Amino acid sequence: MTATAHFTGDADPYGGGDPYADYRTADFPFTHFVDLADRRLGAGVIAANDEFFAERENLLKPEPAEFDPEHFGHKGKVMDGWESRRRRGVSAAQPHPSDEDHDWALVRLGVPGVIRGIVVDTAHFRGNYPQAVSIEAACVPGFPSPEELLAPDVTWTTLIPRTAVGGHAANGFAVDAGRCVTHLRVNQHPDGGIARLRVYGEVAPDPAWLAALTTFDLAALENGGQVEDASDRFYSPATNTIQPGRSRTMDDGWETRRRRDKGNDWIRYRLAEQAEIRAVEIDTACLKGNSAGWASLSVRDGRSGDWAEVLPRTRLQPDTNHRFVLPEAVRATHVRIDIFPDGGISRLRLFGSLTEEGAARLAARHQELGG
Repeated sequence: MTATAHFTGDADPYGGGDPYADYRTADFPFTHFVDLADRRLGAGVIAANDEFFAERENLLKPEPAEFDPEHFGHKGKVMDGWESRRRRGVSAAQPHPSDEDHDWALVRLGVPGVIRGIVVDTAHFRGNYPQAVSIEAACVPGFPSPEELLAPDVTWTTLIPRTAVGGHAANGFAVDAGRCVTHLRVNQHPDGGIARLRVYGEVAPDPAWLAALTTFDLAALENGGQVEDASDRFYSPATNTIQPGRSRTMDDGWETRRRRDKGNDWIRYRLAEQAEIRAVEIDTACLKGNSAGWASLSVRDGRSGDWAEVLPRTRLQPDTNHRFVLPEAVRATHVRIDIFPDGGISRLRLFGSLTEEGAARLAARHQELGG
C-alpha cells in the first residue's frame, strides 16, 4: 500500500458559502480504473457494527456527499455518510477508548476484481472524522452472509494498515495486492464518520459464468470490458457507456464538448478477451439535443495493427437504442467507436462470445488471481 496526497488533521469549521471551497483533494493515479464498489455494479454495504448517526449505505452513493448546515434530526446533525457514535472507555478512571477499539463496515464489491486504489472520502466530516482508518480484503465465493464473512476461518488480508487520515478530505491510497477480492472490511479508529468509499481496480470476471452465458456483452464493465482511452471527457466519463442498464439521465452517458474544428470524437475499448462480435447496440438514451449525429465502429485483434471498419458511418437518432446485426462474426480484442462530429452516446453493447484462445487466457488469469 502506498499513501498518496496524504491529509491529516481537522478541517476548519464550516463558515458558510460553498462547503467544498476548502475541501482537500488531489489527482490520484488510479481513478481511471473502474469503481468496483459502484452500486450500479451491484455493490453494497452489508453490515456495520454501529451506524447511530448516519447509515452505512451512504458510503457507496455515486454522487458527491451533500451538506446542509441546518439539517438536524432527533439524534443530532444529519450527515451524508456513515457515522458512528462517540466511543467511550470502560470507567470514569479510564474514560478514553482503548487502542483496539474501532468501528467497522463490511462492503461487498459489485464484481470481483483486483484493487489498484482506494479513496476514503471524509467530505464534510470536519471534526467528527476517524483518527485513522484501515481496510482489509477477502475473496469469498458465492453469497456469504455477514456472519459467514466474520467467521474465524475467513482469511482477511490488510490492504491499508492503520493510517491517520484528514477531515473534509479525499484520502487516497494506491494498492497493489495482486489478488482477486470480493469483500472489504472498512475500519475506522476509534469512531467517527466517512462520507464515501471508492474502490478502483480491474474486474476479474468468472470464466465459468461467461462460458455458461455463451453470448454476452463483451464490453460491459461487469464482464471485464474496459475503456482504454477517449478523445474527450469534458461532461462525463466514457466509462459510463459500458455501465449496467440503460441511462436514466443525460449525465449517465458520455457527452463531449462542442467541436469547432473538422475532427470527431471517439472511445477505444478493450474487450473481456479475444472474442467474436455478432451484434451491436448504440444507445443515445436521454441525449436529445446533444446526441452524436453519426457513428462508425472499427475493430482490431491485438494491441497493434490496423483498424478494420465493421459498421460504416451510420445516422443516429436522439434518445434511441440502435441495433445492428453484423453480416458475419468479427474477431477482436479491441473496439473503437467514432462519433461525428461530437455529442455523445449513453451505452455501447457488443454481443458475442469468446474464442477458444480468449477463453483459455481468461481462465488462466482467473486462476493466477486466486479467483
